[in-house]
Amino acid sequence: MKFLGGNFAPELVTQLRNYGKLMRIDKPIGTWLLLWPTLWALWLAGKGHPDPGLFVIFVLGVFIMRSAGCVLNDYVDRNIDPYVERTRTRPIASGAVLPMEALTLFAALGFIAIGLATMLNRPAQLLAVVAAGLTISYPFIKRFMSIPQFILGAAFGWAVPMAFAAQTGETPQLAWLVFGTALVWAVIYDTFYAMVDREDDRKVGVKSTALLFGDMDLFVIAGLQLIMLVALVFVGLRAGLGFWYFASVALVAGLMAYHQWLARERQPASCFSAFLHNRHIGLVVFIGIVLHYAFNP
Repeated sequence: MKFLGGNFAPELVTQLRNYGKLMRIDKPIGTWLLLWPTLWALWLAGKGHPDPGLFVIFVLGVFIMRSAGCVLNDYVDRNIDPYVERTRTRPIASGAVLPMEALTLFAALGFIAIGLATMLNRPAQLLAVVAAGLTISYPFIKRFMSIPQFILGAAFGWAVPMAFAAQTGETPQLAWLVFGTALVWAVIYDTFYAMVDREDDRKVGVKSTALLFGDMDLFVIAGLQLIMLVALVFVGLRAGLGFWYFASVALVAGLMAYHQWLARERQPASCFSAFLHNRHIGLVVFIGIVLHYAFNP
């Protein structure tokens, strides 16, 4: 007891908190943005009745993979984050977590993800290999490509075909339509996110769609929002969804207009608010899907 009351225990708790910050446990927005398309897919693949075991595996998988991606991203950006206002206090950038500790944590999370993947069927396991590749490649892509948000979108949306494969043993056209919708959505919200760091990214040489689109950023985002709305309509038609779902799509259109209004002056804080508010879009679509199957069992 004396040992636990000494300096070791407080230091251990502090370091565990640093690891939690490295995994972004204190900032769950990324988990929500990754979770919603996964739940769309599970409910659509299961026609409103997803397998409970798969639900648990995919929810845990979302948390683990998002955390692993954050850890790897901060490790790769360890020499950049200290020069960006928003990221200079991150655990590795501030020296609270050593790079080797971060790699060890990433490996541990990776082993947990592998363990979860072994509980899935063969088609889903094969798709999980691609998911791992996308997660690992994203932090490096933004150094060489001006559209890293598309790679992030693919990584965040890849749980969609995995969910269909795990639930049904195949990836039908609907799965890829939902995946495409999730990809476009990720480009939308991550461009808002990139607009926050635009000037810092320009200085340190990190590429993003915010820099690529330039003064046309909000116009391009509006075009992507329209594409996403059309894609959501096609998802509903393909899946045979009804009133509740299409009402949710109409509400999503209103939310998108609100995001445009928030970011209209391109102030970093407003762009960040638009990014954060996108979690409501995923929730609204999910509610629409759930309500459809609740009233049409």
